[in-house]
Amino acid sequence: MISLTFQSAPSGAGVIIQLETAAGAAMKNFNGAIGVRVPRSRFLPVKTTSDLLLVMSDLYTIANGSLVMNPNRGFMSVPLVKLGDINFRNVKDFLSRFQNIPNMLELDHLTVSGDVTFGTSITLKGTVIIIANHGERIDIPSGAVLENKIVSGNLRILDH
Repeated sequence: MISLTFQSAPSGAGVIIQLETAAGAAMKNFNGAIGVRVPRSRFLPVKTTSDLLLVMSDLYTIANGSLVMNPNRGFMSVPLVKLGDINFRNVKDFLSRFQNIPNMLELDHLTVSGDVTFGTSITLKGTVIIIANHGERIDIPSGAVLENKIVSGNLRILDH
């Protein structure tokens, strides 16, 4: 099924139809259709919790009502973020795993898999890979700075 959104063209040139499906598959159904490539810098799709983590982070700020890349980031590319498996699949589970969203201004790549939770005031830099063994849990403690690290197995730090 194709989801369609109809909008008036700004210059009165007709109607714009926004397709929410694979463009190549859908365009054959419209006579005289043309495609317009919109660069990722013009929109921030949030289709997964990995995308949500990016837009909730300090990577973006609001300028004139729009999300823009934080000028304090040293480079303008977006980090590759992969939050795996069922522990991060839906928003409720995703939010329960973060006491607050880590600082990611210097992050290049983040992969998280398994039962992993994040404390407060965490900083992620470079490439960070966190993989909890099946049946085990990793709690990243508050204040942790992970730079070019692989964390695997289990790690629990309890307050007493």
